[in-house]
Amino acid sequence: MWFSGGGSGFVGQAVRSSLRQSGYDVLTVSRKSDYDRVTWVRVYDRLVRLVSSGFFYSEKAKLWADGLPKCDAVINVAGENLLNPRRRWNSEFQEEVWNSRVDTTKTLAKLISESKDRPKVFVTISGVGYYKPSQVAEYTEDSPGGDFDFLSRLAKEWEAAAELPSDCDVRRVAIRSGVVLGREGGMINQIFWPFFFGLGGPVGSGKQFMPWIHVHDLARLFVHVVRNDRISGVLNGVAPHLITNKQFSRCFGRHLWRPAFVPLPTSVVRLLFGSERAKVMTEGQKVIPKRTLETGFRFEYADIDSACRECARLIYADDQLLK
Repeated sequence: MWFSGGGSGFVGQAVRSSLRQSGYDVLTVSRKSDYDRVTWVRVYDRLVRLVSSGFFYSEKAKLWADGLPKCDAVINVAGENLLNPRRRWNSEFQEEVWNSRVDTTKTLAKLISESKDRPKVFVTISGVGYYKPSQVAEYTEDSPGGDFDFLSRLAKEWEAAAELPSDCDVRRVAIRSGVVLGREGGMINQIFWPFFFGLGGPVGSGKQFMPWIHVHDLARLFVHVVRNDRISGVLNGVAPHLITNKQFSRCFGRHLWRPAFVPLPTSVVRLLFGSERAKVMTEGQKVIPKRTLETGFRFEYADIDSACRECARLIYADDQLLK
């Protein structure tokens, strides 16, 4: 059995589906309970504590006083949507974004350390916001970062939250993900109809790099690192094809048979999302998946053309789920 945190979101559903297609049983921790899900709780010496306000305990949820149930791997992809357009970028939302990532990861790390039967591997997600935006610098997994703004510090603490005691023989992997592309969620879900009606275009100047990965490749990468016991440490979860935001916009518009020359001004993005959060869209990094490729992982969507073709279908059925 595999234990997954955050399995009800866009990325989490893809990871869970990929695991099940590979023949694994998956128990998911999320905000809502179900037959294959439990809610987020902390178990410390038989005491249940809520992770944060908004996470509720259900009677269906099974609690473990001795840590986790026996499982082969623990994966955490939990996190409040950073670019939720319905939420203002204030201290309250920043705290939710932080806690939904850092606290949930700490919770799972604590459960692992207290378990009698520990998993073989603990895999967590992070973000390329760890690296400082730049038009010239190239970043690999060994590049410095995590110390210049809220998002970089969040990525650093997110990864640090997965630390385990020195005597805990559990392999750890952190995947720093780029923009996740997929027809049913994330950025594509937000821009599909504006592009479809010919109102799409680059964000700001469009010259900023846009590190990206297709959601199916990200899900496959999680399975890859869990199966390969030689992999540990940080991997950049980005496709090898380096592009700018303008190149993405043109490619996506072309596959929709629509023009893509209506820019979204930086000033408007800052007004809608706040200046700090707007950086996710108006600034970018040149991130290279050096170690990811060295592990032998092969991208199904290695170039932006193949990814946009898959995401641009008007009538959509997830081929991965039909296999």
